[in-house]
This record gives sequence, C-alpha cells and structure tokens, in this order.
Amino acid sequence: MFKNKSLAILSFILLITIVFTGCKSKFEKLRLSTDVTKKYQAAIKLYNNKDYSKALILFDDLAQRYRGRSEAEDLSYYHAYTNYKLKDYLTARYLFKSFADTYPSSAKAEECRFLASYCFYLDSPIFSLDQGNTYQAIESLQLFINLYPNSERITEASKLIQDLRDKLEHKSYANAKLFLDIGDYQAAVIAFRNSEKDFPDTKYAEEMGFLAIKSQYLYAKNSLEIKQEDRYNEAIQEYERFVEKYPKSQYIDEAEKIKQDALSGIEETNKILAQYSGIKTEKKDEQ
Repeated sequence: MFKNKSLAILSFILLITIVFTGCKSKFEKLRLSTDVTKKYQAAIKLYNNKDYSKALILFDDLAQRYRGRSEAEDLSYYHAYTNYKLKDYLTARYLFKSFADTYPSSAKAEECRFLASYCFYLDSPIFSLDQGNTYQAIESLQLFINLYPNSERITEASKLIQDLRDKLEHKSYANAKLFLDIGDYQAAVIAFRNSEKDFPDTKYAEEMGFLAIKSQYLYAKNSLEIKQEDRYNEAIQEYERFVEKYPKSQYIDEAEKIKQDALSGIEETNKILAQYSGIKTEKKDEQ
C-alpha cells in the first residue's frame, strides 16, 4: 500500500512537471517566433492578464521589429506601461517620455508626459538620501504644468510638487539640526539661515529661527576669547530678528535666556581680555 501511494505521488509530480515544461516550451516557441503579429497579440493578452514579466519579454523584442509600423504607437504605450507595472520606474519614465516626444499629437501624449514625471516622483528617495531625483521630478512636473496648463491632471501635478518640496524642506531642516547636534555650530548657523531663505514658508521656520540663536551663542561660547564679543553680539542680533518676527513665540523665554547669557559672556570676555592686557602691560614695563 505504501509502495502504491509513493508511486501515485511520483506520478503526480511527473505530470505537473510535464505540464509546466509544456507551457514553458509553448512560451519559448512564441518568444522565438518570427510571426510578429501573433507575438504582439500574445503580448497584449499577457499584459491584460497581468503577466507583466512575460509580456515585457515579448514587448522588448517587438519594440525593434515594429519600428516604423502603424502599430508602433500602441506598442510603445504598452511597452512603457509594462515597465511601470513592474515598478521599473527608470525605464518606464524613459519610455513614457519617448512616447510623448515621438507622438506629440497622440491622445495619449499628455498621459505619458505626466506618467514620465510621476515615475520621477516615485523614484524620489527618502529625505535623508541624495535628492537628485527629487529636483528632477519637480522640474519634470513643472514642465508638464507649463505644457498642459488646462489639463485635468494639473491639481495632482501641483500636489506632487508640493510633496517633493516638503521633502526637500525636511532634509534642509534635518541637515541644519545635525550640524547643531554634532557641535559644528558655525555650519549650523549658516544652514539654518539658508534653510529659512530657501523655504520662507516652512513649518520649521520659527524653530529654526530659535535654533539659529542657540547655534550662534554656542559658536561664540566655544570661540577664542578675542573673537567671542563679536560672535556673542551676532547671537544677540539673531535674537532681535527672532523676537521681531515671532513676538509671541513658544521659544521666547529660552531665547531671552540665551540673550542674557550672551550679554554675560561679553562681560566675562571683556574682563578676561582686560586682565590679559594688564598682564601684558606689566611685563612690558618690567622690561
């Protein structure tokens, strides 16, 4: 009985293997076929059945063979979409853009131009990584808006641009804060100022204004005594700009304390420099 059961299992596995091999052979025959019409129809069927990997194999082959033919436009459209469905956004955006450039009068040109930009958007990395693709996505989406000002996709394109700008804003804020956290106070001051300038409407503006005061104060405190007075004064100037812009800020009390510490720092620095100057004068007199 055990022997019969094992034989039955073995037969079943063999049957499945034969069926699978047969199906694979059928696709391989299709892939190697010179009947481009049959291959094109099969590729469309595979695409509609969401078998994008196999469809792509056929579309890749047909892309060369259909060049110059009347079906080339539809083939290019499906070819781009297949890569998009497979999340190969780099290839998809190239093919969508190529379609829009090659067939500018096509009813699908606007859609493909938008999707080329959208692929850039999807390839935009998290804020902590290099944002080259983010800048390209913004540029591409803005170009779409300029080319199709009456498009029904304008609202979506504008929203995508805002999402990307929010990411750049977050990166700018995070980079400036990182300088402060690692103790590079001079770089932090510059970064906070630049971030406020680049993103004047940022949600981090008030916090960054306060952190610029803090960074400048710490920069002064950790400087040589001879340079401290000027740098403490810059911290006080940062404070004055801040309270003028945010008179009811949640950071007012902390900012006021830093200002007082800066004034105390100036007083202490002047005492030290005066003592040093006095010692120097005494030594000179002794000579």
